[in-house]
Amino acid sequence: MDMLVEAEKTKKDLTTPPPTPPAEVEAKAEQADSSPVPTAGMFKVKFETSAGDFIVNVHREWAPIGAERFYQLVKSGFYDECRFFRVVPGFMVQFGINGDPGVQREWENSISDDPVVESNQRGFVTFATSGPNSRTTQIFINFVGNESLDGQGFAPFGEVIEGMERVDAIYAGDREKPNQQSITAGGNAYLKATFPKLDYVKKAAIIEDTTPAAVSPELSESASAEPQSLVPEVRKSQDKQ
Repeated sequence: MDMLVEAEKTKKDLTTPPPTPPAEVEAKAEQADSSPVPTAGMFKVKFETSAGDFIVNVHREWAPIGAERFYQLVKSGFYDECRFFRVVPGFMVQFGINGDPGVQREWENSISDDPVVESNQRGFVTFATSGPNSRTTQIFINFVGNESLDGQGFAPFGEVIEGMERVDAIYAGDREKPNQQSITAGGNAYLKATFPKLDYVKKAAIIEDTTPAAVSPELSESASAEPQSLVPEVRKSQDKQ
């Protein structure tokens, strides 16, 4: 059973597509965490969406590994044109499968888990997962307090600080009908043809960053430097037209 479907019934789990075999997950996670990530500071991300704009404030100390992956995803333009494909009123809204299947494949390397420091409160932002050490690109925003997720290892890394009413207004008519495997294989072509009413991210951009440069050698060397552990080994241009 899809773990997020189960989560809607039990408020127990959230998911990406089917779990990667444990041995493979552990190997990927070990490789993904080979470089240090910043553990202090904050940065803000503005999401311009078809439902209106909102701003997420990311606290690196809450979940350093997840926060850095999110930073690299946003900086690469990954979330631009991503559809809000799963919207469950009274629970959460989930997104983060790229509209270009080729780009999605480049980010399939999973990262290891962060300890849960903060609770899944309304407006808090967390990576979806299909099991231990399986976080990749999908994230969700809690519509309500989902404290029952804390014990399942879902570690929030940020919070919506402006525009939560726009998040509440994201189109929910299709709820959980979009198929994640079909999205991964067909991208936005599948979603536009089958679920044309879905709201989507027009652009996501970092608008403020207070991460101390001394925390990360990569960041102090260049604003565009990327810790290679948290980005694809082979990268094509991800600029959106």
